[in-house]
Amino acid sequence: MRYQNSYAQLDPRLYHKQPPSALNNPRAGHFNSQVAEQLGWSTDQELMERWVEILGGQYVPAEFRPLAMAYAGHQFGQWAGQLGDGRGLLMAQVIDHNEQRQDLHLKGIGLTPYSRMGDGRAVLRSTIREYLCGHALTQLGIPSSNALGFVVSDTRVRRERMEAGAALMRVADSHIRLGHVEWIASFAPDLLGEFTDYMIDTYYPECRESEIPVLAFLQAVVARTARMIADWQLIGFAHGVMNTDNLSITGSTLDFGPFGFMERFNPAWINNHSDHTGRYAYQNQPAIGHWNLNVWLPHFMRLDGVTRETLSDCLAPYEATFMQHYQQGLCQKLGLPHRSESLSVAFEWLTLLEDNLLDYTNSFRALLGLLAPEDYPYEHQLLTTMTAELSPEAQQVWQDWSARYISLIESSKLAEAQATMQAHNPVYVLRNSMAQRAITAAEQGQFEEVDRVFTLLAHPYQVQDIATELDTLPPDPHAPQMPISCSS
Repeated sequence: MRYQNSYAQLDPRLYHKQPPSALNNPRAGHFNSQVAEQLGWSTDQELMERWVEILGGQYVPAEFRPLAMAYAGHQFGQWAGQLGDGRGLLMAQVIDHNEQRQDLHLKGIGLTPYSRMGDGRAVLRSTIREYLCGHALTQLGIPSSNALGFVVSDTRVRRERMEAGAALMRVADSHIRLGHVEWIASFAPDLLGEFTDYMIDTYYPECRESEIPVLAFLQAVVARTARMIADWQLIGFAHGVMNTDNLSITGSTLDFGPFGFMERFNPAWINNHSDHTGRYAYQNQPAIGHWNLNVWLPHFMRLDGVTRETLSDCLAPYEATFMQHYQQGLCQKLGLPHRSESLSVAFEWLTLLEDNLLDYTNSFRALLGLLAPEDYPYEHQLLTTMTAELSPEAQQVWQDWSARYISLIESSKLAEAQATMQAHNPVYVLRNSMAQRAITAAEQGQFEEVDRVFTLLAHPYQVQDIATELDTLPPDPHAPQMPISCSS
């Protein structure tokens, strides 16, 4: 691998260097060969032979520079002060085969100075959920951290119960969060200029060509964040804990806790069982992204050329960027051109889904069965199932809507519409029930289901033979929601 451990060369107040605390008897859980190839890990014999020891914290390669990052943040809208990597270490930074910088971050490796009241460990169920979700989002084409693999061990960890300790090697284009700047502003303000230069030179070098690079950098972070959240909304993904310490400066999904993929469509859906006010409900995510950026940006007023007015100009395009990306994506999911009439039909469709608690993923995919039932038999069956759930009144609404929708699809461009819809409407997302079945088997020492789900999610836009009915079966419309916590 081509190492470039630049973060370890920054001011030592920003981190604490330390080795991982080894797990007891680590064993292979799953290994992501695609990520290994991307990183160059797969061509290093030592790394391949000792990957379980490395992820288990028993062996640190000579080129690694493990450290725990310091950062702060706003959690559930309240200033939380000093935070940091409480159970993870940035082990190394490398340049991958795409000439992109990637962080290797080992999660679940024991106590750090930032652990606060925690134990520094991760349990198997949360590790599997993060491993599968990072993989799922990446394969869906949404910017996200991914993972090289995970291990399970004999180390016992207490959460709601005693569980097996595990560790995950997370791979992300950056682990710098909005909260890093918040920490610097509160505890080391003299570092702001140097750290901002590092963020620009490392992650946004094109901004150096601008008259005021820092403003170009801030505008780029705002735009990437808006597009990321639009991608979440389009796929039906809810992050669950959009604290400022959980948002990356690169607009890439980071920190999977009580996340979830929408099943029965409910915009007010709260997937985090500790979110008692619904702050991070699915429908609130765009506004929370704006809120987080709004509390982050003022810290840069300490820098030359940055004023309250210029910061306002940086944030102002957020809503338009989000809406442009979301509305265009919504039209693509329906195979329609991006124009007002298409959007009207699209929002009527979402209302139909909400009023009848229809499955978000299945219903969008089923529209292929409406346009070309003979070419899409699987989708036609989804459509049959979907319409069978409708009441007589809703059946009429469906008939009226589908007639209007079909009239907007130009017959000459039907094949183009179908290709667009197939590319933007997955067959498979990581449903909570799928993840739970994989976890239950893994807790019995059986990782075949983890591998099957991983393989299924590697090609989410294609109907696959290895899928079972349970992989696409939504919960009963009135079934209680599966509670998801940060340790789930």
